[in-house]
Amino acid sequence: MSRHVIVTGASRGIGAAIAEFFIAAGDRVVAFSRSGDAPEGCALSLSLDVADSAALNDAVKRAVAELGPVDVVVVNAGVTKDGLALRMSDEQWREVLSTDLDGAFYTARAALASMVRARQGSIIFIGSISPFIGVPGQANYAAAKAGLVGLARALAKEVATRGITVNVVAPGLIETDMTSDLGAAKDQMAAMIPMGRLGQPDDIAGVVGFLASNHARYITGAVLCADGGLSLGH
Repeated sequence: MSRHVIVTGASRGIGAAIAEFFIAAGDRVVAFSRSGDAPEGCALSLSLDVADSAALNDAVKRAVAELGPVDVVVVNAGVTKDGLALRMSDEQWREVLSTDLDGAFYTARAALASMVRARQGSIIFIGSISPFIGVPGQANYAAAKAGLVGLARALAKEVATRGITVNVVAPGLIETDMTSDLGAAKDQMAAMIPMGRLGQPDDIAGVVGFLASNHARYITGAVLCADGGLSLGH
């Protein structure tokens, strides 16, 4: 049965791969992104900033009006503004927290109304292994992604009796535009991956697809690392 799936940050990288995964499965995918770009086959593509709660609420309402109740929400939108903490500006800190954490909360909150009424649904946050292994220069990003774990676990307990699952997928080093800016740090981290390769966006899409499936209906409040073993021992 075709599901209504919302994916934030769907214009490229992991978000685009996730959207394409659900499209291939026959689902009706709504793509949110700042650019408004989306993979071919999306039922609807909307341009918005997830840090704008009013715009986010309006977008979800439109998606529900056009496609019906939301079945799956994948909260993927995120930015990085790396820098050592001593030199990190207030703006660098605030922009990452606003998009990566505030935007995640706004997205989940907006979609939950539809899911609670339907008494079913799946919310999947795209986190990171950064909070678990410690990456210099990513105090803002790691704080935001660590916040997603607390958010997911609180929500999981709030909505479990409504048949809604809430989980986190924590990717490791994935070959995307975002990681291409890491420079030498990327090579150092790649050398530490037990599986001997960087992950691809499709590697994350498959994990998300599993958590959104009936095979994972008894999994909630979990953090699933998809990192080729990079975070082993942390």
